[in-house]
Amino acid sequence: MRQELKRIGLTEGESKVYLALLKLGSSTVGPIVKESKLAYSKIYEVLDRLIRKGIVSYTIKEKTKYFQAVEPTRLLDFLNKKENEIKQNKETLKNILPELQKVKNQKVLQESEIYTGLKGIKTAYEILTKDSSKKEPLLYFYVYDEKHVKTLDLFYNQLFHLFKKLKLNLKGISTREFKESRHFKKPPKFVDLKFIDFPLPSTLDIYGDKILQTIWGEKPMAILINSKEVADNYRKYFDNVWKLAKK
Repeated sequence: MRQELKRIGLTEGESKVYLALLKLGSSTVGPIVKESKLAYSKIYEVLDRLIRKGIVSYTIKEKTKYFQAVEPTRLLDFLNKKENEIKQNKETLKNILPELQKVKNQKVLQESEIYTGLKGIKTAYEILTKDSSKKEPLLYFYVYDEKHVKTLDLFYNQLFHLFKKLKLNLKGISTREFKESRHFKKPPKFVDLKFIDFPLPSTLDIYGDKILQTIWGEKPMAILINSKEVADNYRKYFDNVWKLAKK
């Protein structure tokens, strides 16, 4: 049943906890951890997400929280809520499509370079941040893809050492799917990260007059473009999306 629950929008951990609560009834955290086989360190985060989704509730008895799953028929309410959110997200996307189109239609100058492989992409980041300034944050969009998450985790963890050395502050936007995934980790203090509920165009960094687009696959590559006009338009797009994004 976990796979079916995942198809309607629950994560692996949420599915395990919901099924455990259906079996246990009203329960404290300990039995939920044992029944769901979920790590204790993650249980409160998962329960909190389920509560926000309206799938789990709790009562307090003698200063102790007892959690319980809603009736399975109430999952239809959850799907109806998701349907309404999708409609709202479509409207949001329609509103920002003109800005997206402006970005797409920009004529890219010839000052562009392609870097391949992890070492090549690292070099591209070093060039991107060469003239770093503490006053200007590095802006980025991060597209979550579970297929490449291990490679990206290792790569960006190493890259954060470079950003820390340069004393750079980062402002990032990713999708809610990434935040709710089992791979999400709290970012470093110098990273201000927000999330949206609609798709992002690509994994992209904006800094100074440069933009860096990275494409992750079997043969990862990055395109570094040096154009004030293109960078400014992406920066405007980032600012508009940032206003819509949430922590």
